[in-house]
Amino acid sequence: MSQSKIWLSSPHMGGTEQQYIEEAFATNWVAPLGPNVAGFEHDLERYLGGGVSVGALSSGTAAIHLGLILLGVQAGDEVLCQSMTFSASANPILYLGATPVFVDSETQTWNICPVALEAAIIDRIAKGKKPKVIIAVHLYGVPYQVEAIRAIAKAYDIPILEDSAEALGSSYKGKKCGTFGDIGVLSFNGNKIITTSGGGAIVTPTAALKEKAVFYATQSRDAAPHYEHSHIGYNYRMSNICAGIGRGQMEVLESHVAQRRAMHDFYAALFAPIAGITVYSVPNSDYFSNYWLTAITIDASQTNGLDREGLRLALEAANIESRPLWKPMHMQPIFESYPYYGQGVAASLFDCGLCLPSGSNLTSADRQRIQDVILSIIK
Repeated sequence: MSQSKIWLSSPHMGGTEQQYIEEAFATNWVAPLGPNVAGFEHDLERYLGGGVSVGALSSGTAAIHLGLILLGVQAGDEVLCQSMTFSASANPILYLGATPVFVDSETQTWNICPVALEAAIIDRIAKGKKPKVIIAVHLYGVPYQVEAIRAIAKAYDIPILEDSAEALGSSYKGKKCGTFGDIGVLSFNGNKIITTSGGGAIVTPTAALKEKAVFYATQSRDAAPHYEHSHIGYNYRMSNICAGIGRGQMEVLESHVAQRRAMHDFYAALFAPIAGITVYSVPNSDYFSNYWLTAITIDASQTNGLDREGLRLALEAANIESRPLWKPMHMQPIFESYPYYGQGVAASLFDCGLCLPSGSNLTSADRQRIQDVILSIIK
């Protein structure tokens, strides 16, 4: 009999989600508004701190789209975007008819490189097109170089759209990720730290800006007794049912973060004595990562030829899911014709990097299976 699948990052319910859902059904609040939506937003605002306002939406992608709109991006504009990320960070740039300009990673956090970012800004301005927004991502829950990126953004007067889709629960110098940008983005997809089955949120510095986002997210319906529309709108609001799942998930967020970090510690200990395999970790104590996914890089010259793909296939044969790092956007067929600035760091990481099972619901038996396969293939 084949063993059950060990997933890379599967949903993990806490137990109280059903109560919020049942309450929504009992009161007939099943639309994209209701007490769970307001309650979930309040829970997130309280958790993030800093006086932010949060709007619950149908996806993190929707939040990026609305964030770009709030920051004034229009057709023909250019938007700087971290290249090593999921495509949802970049797709909304094209939704608006704008042009993505991709920026390489640096080796400390694997996130957007300050040197490459400034070089891109200087060159785009020299070419007559000052970028409108910087999209910076906290990759796999590790914060980007917050102070360096903010200094560049301030020097050139370009706002930051902070993609914190993978980083709820992470922080830098004690401040929560999602609160560093001019606009922040969260995701509650099924594989994230907490889930609403599908969903996201936009994080704004003011209540007025949140209300503007919610206005766009509810089809931009003007104040009138009939349906009046003076702006293009979108159907992006989170449902009261999904928000109910989110309220239950907020109750276990801290324990999920702790369990993800424990998985990272497990891998760090497992690979410590093994030459050629490095576990992706924060550079110093200023950074606190939720370690949404634990990733490794493999130097095949030190592992008797074992490379990323060899380890992935060995895990797959044992019914254990792993996955290469995000393929950089500037290497993707849909984006490869757009400008790119960097020295190939993201591409190099993609060639040798692998994400390992990291879910907060993995058991000691799961960890033993993972360890047995890894040690057997390495030996």
